[in-house]
Amino acid sequence: MKDMNALLAGFGGQGILFMGKVIAYAGLTDGKEVSWLPSYGPEMRGGTANCSVCISSDPICSPLVVTPNVFVAMNGPSYDKFIDSVVPGGIVILDSTLVEREVKRDDITVCLVPATKLLRWRRSTDSRALQTSFLSASSWSRPASATSTPCRKQ
Repeated sequence: MKDMNALLAGFGGQGILFMGKVIAYAGLTDGKEVSWLPSYGPEMRGGTANCSVCISSDPICSPLVVTPNVFVAMNGPSYDKFIDSVVPGGIVILDSTLVEREVKRDDITVCLVPATKLLRWRRSTDSRALQTSFLSASSWSRPASATSTPCRKQ
């Protein structure tokens, strides 16, 4: 398995930290070395929140992800802040409901998931439902042509 150095970012209350824990737990159950490092502001909801998740077959030297090979952005400000740090060949997963920007990079694979729209459609405000639908949609989205799946090679 190639190491995963993921950065997940969004607003507080969107379930960013929970999503990071789920990903880290999946790595743990697969017998990998994992780290999960949360970072959030003092606000209960609406402030910034992000977390670094590392999954590796080898010991992890630092839990901080500065150059992610997987980047999840759940809002526009997070996308703007971190998109340039993604390594070439990386995967970027965006909540296309809240990130209304055209990705200019051509060296990454982009997956668009309308997670917030799905949540509104279900008339739910539970961030766990948002993250569950986001993770589910992301897992079936395979990089391919822009016409066949929500993922496309930029």
